[in-house]
Parts: sequence; structure tokens; C-alpha cells
Amino acid sequence: MNIELLQSICKTLPAVTEDIKWNDHLCFLIGDKMFCVGSLSENFSCSIKVSDEDFVLLTERNDIIPAPYMARYKWVLISNPNALTLQEWELYIHKSYQLIKSKLPKKVLKELGI
Repeated sequence: MNIELLQSICKTLPAVTEDIKWNDHLCFLIGDKMFCVGSLSENFSCSIKVSDEDFVLLTERNDIIPAPYMARYKWVLISNPNALTLQEWELYIHKSYQLIKSKLPKKVLKELGI
């Protein structure tokens, strides 16, 4: 995984926008809510929102930890791009998108055309 591949996966999802935050993090959003954050620095890392069950499963793996400042909201930090297979990356990015999308008000979803 790298930032370009992460970007190509996230941009396939409906109504996704991008924003750079904290000087070196590319954030992917739906309805102004982040669902994925990738590091633009030389050492690629990525944070995503996960379900309670996936939080437990993923944090048992090497190179995946509870995300600093966001763990209580069930975000994980993946510090090694090879910690997940490409299929797993796609799966968890899509799940993260769905988790955030499901919390958006109906009005916002309608404005986004979803």
C-alpha cells in the first residue's frame, strides 16, 4: 500500500472528498467526516475507523495499534503498509466509509446525492 493506491481506492467511493490536515496527512471524507487518513510522509501509515469486532481483531496483529487520540472511537493506525493484503485494505476502507456514512444525517446524504 502507498498513498497513491490508497487514494485510488478511496476515490472510487461515492461523494468522497479529500483534504490535507496536520501538514502531512491526506484525509478522505464523506459529508465532511473523515473515514480514512493516510500519511504523506516517507514512512506511510494509515488510520481508519473500524467496528468494535474488527478493532479487537486488527489490534492483535503486528503493526496495527489503536490510533492515538482516536482509539476510543474505534480507529486503528496501520503503521506497516504490508500489515494487510490488498483485499483487506479494500475491505476495511469500504467498511470505514460505510460506518461513517451510516452516521450522517439523512439531509446530508440527500445533499450528497446518496
